[in-house]
Amino acid sequence: MDVIEQKILSILDSRAEELQALAQDLFDHAEQGYHEYRTAQVVSDCLKKLGLETREGLAITGLRASIGKQDGPNIALIGELDGLACPTHPTASDKGFAHACGHYAQLVCMLGAAMALTDPEIAATLDGTATFFAVPAEEFQGGDLRDEVRRTHDVHCAGGKCELLRRGEFDDIDMAVTTHSLMVERESDIDLMLGNSACTGFVGKTVFVHGKAAHAAAAPHKGVNALNAACLGMSALGMIRETFQEKDCVRVHPYIRQGGEGINIVPSEAIVDMMVRANNQEAIESISARVDNCFKGAAMAIGCNVDIVNAQGYMPCPERLPDDILWDCARLLGDGLKVESIPAGACNTASTDVGDLFAVMPVLNFTFGGSVGALHSKDYAVSDPNVAHIVPAKMMALLAYRLLKNGAAEARKIIDSYQAPYTKAEYKAYTEKMSG
Repeated sequence: MDVIEQKILSILDSRAEELQALAQDLFDHAEQGYHEYRTAQVVSDCLKKLGLETREGLAITGLRASIGKQDGPNIALIGELDGLACPTHPTASDKGFAHACGHYAQLVCMLGAAMALTDPEIAATLDGTATFFAVPAEEFQGGDLRDEVRRTHDVHCAGGKCELLRRGEFDDIDMAVTTHSLMVERESDIDLMLGNSACTGFVGKTVFVHGKAAHAAAAPHKGVNALNAACLGMSALGMIRETFQEKDCVRVHPYIRQGGEGINIVPSEAIVDMMVRANNQEAIESISARVDNCFKGAAMAIGCNVDIVNAQGYMPCPERLPDDILWDCARLLGDGLKVESIPAGACNTASTDVGDLFAVMPVLNFTFGGSVGALHSKDYAVSDPNVAHIVPAKMMALLAYRLLKNGAAEARKIIDSYQAPYTKAEYKAYTEKMSG
């Protein structure tokens, strides 16, 4: 450990109480994706107190600030702003949102890293740029909200990172560092898990089934039941599940957003929202087309018309076993922590828009413990505030320093060796094709 690393750890120890208070405040005030106005303001205030100039209002609520030298690699340290719909959680807002996925802790981590890296002595050692980037809407937004933010803010993508990539806000970023509350069993005693497991990607899909209204009791024969067509389509979907290959980790999960206009009216319109997931882009596109056939055929059978609107979802995440620099930084945190690698060859069937970052740049990822209860449930709670908040802040700050010191040699090595599936221009073209 060199003197700068010692100073990073010392600064974060000295500001631990401040970070814990910040964590509690953010945890208690979760907000919906693309509506994280209070959360973004808290992050902005913290960054400005550190003397940083912020750019705000990026994809509605996103913001960023940078420190370091402009002639080296630019590394984004990512924190996610949004909570999720979990109205049964003890801290749920009056609108039903809670931080039952731990995103608030990412913000604490990112802001803790900013507290350390803005120290003048530490900042002077950075041979590149560290960009503190708070991004909106990691949780995929339903069709009704997608329609709203497109109409009001010209947001085309359901995921915040996707929209920021589309708008060019990552054009100057060369690599990213991300983190998350542990994705393994919440009762695990693991403090840090290094690397990024493969994750599924997906396409969002909304099926609009158009029928004909009629009096449901007096003249049902004069109507065309859109809800029946939607239900038949979902039955057809169930019948093709046996054709999904296990190697593709396919998941298709629909729900009926609208099933009619009134109990005594033959439903003239039904709306079905769903996600079609798989661990590779080819399977996503193939299964998506077969799902379309289920609803097109069902609509034809009942006598309805159908419109199917696809929305860009998230790209699959590749597996990235921990780079040496992750192990090196974790060792600096002390011997009392239990640190493991991601399990090789495993696929997490959940999805994240971090996959869209992987599509165009290298990403270093670690996850952290200190919590219990299943993610996305009312049982999610912090059990060890030091592990959940301070340890990951130290880890992110140490990573940024090690990547950018000594001519940013470590960052350059990772950037130069990464083979991105898309250029940023190609990714934007894909976005425009999928989201219009």
